[in-house]
Amino acid sequence: MSSSASIAAAVEARKALRQTLLAQRDEFVGGPHGAAADGALASALSSVLIDLEPELLGVYWPIRSEFNAPAMLAADTLLATLPLALPFARKQPVEMHYRHWNGVAPTLRDECGIFSSDGAPAVPDVVLVPCLGFTREGFRLGYGGGYFDRWLAKHPDVTAIGVAWSVGELDAGAFEPQTFDQALTLIVTEHGVV
Repeated sequence: MSSSASIAAAVEARKALRQTLLAQRDEFVGGPHGAAADGALASALSSVLIDLEPELLGVYWPIRSEFNAPAMLAADTLLATLPLALPFARKQPVEMHYRHWNGVAPTLRDECGIFSSDGAPAVPDVVLVPCLGFTREGFRLGYGGGYFDRWLAKHPDVTAIGVAWSVGELDAGAFEPQTFDQALTLIVTEHGVV
């Protein structure tokens, strides 16, 4: 198999894996254990953030069935005053940066259609990274745009916390990290820190 054919096969395999993981996550979040899992993930993530004491926390605006970190932070009296930043993604060139965010529901959307902030550019010291899938070695599978991986590669000293539902854990061999995949510092699920 030529290298271009093997790259195309890897891309298709990841695409199929994303579809499977998204369906599993939607079913899990909408199922009978979704509410309890939400509370458990909020508690685990809160504990990690209290220990880390971020100076500026990069969060994400949740889409699909992702954990709603902004709502959790707003409801947590110990974390509600943390300075925050939201990512802003551009399609051409493909890049992402963070912007200061005041915590008020955003009305601005980035070039990918995800809610963002119109605040000044910023570089958080701790970032929350949504995971569609993840490995115990700290690698994540997202939606395939590579935005977080590119940003993390440019900011290797940042503490990157993957936020995931346990149903997204990938068995050994189900996901082969590529050279562009950036490992996260840690991953938090409703079962605690991975």
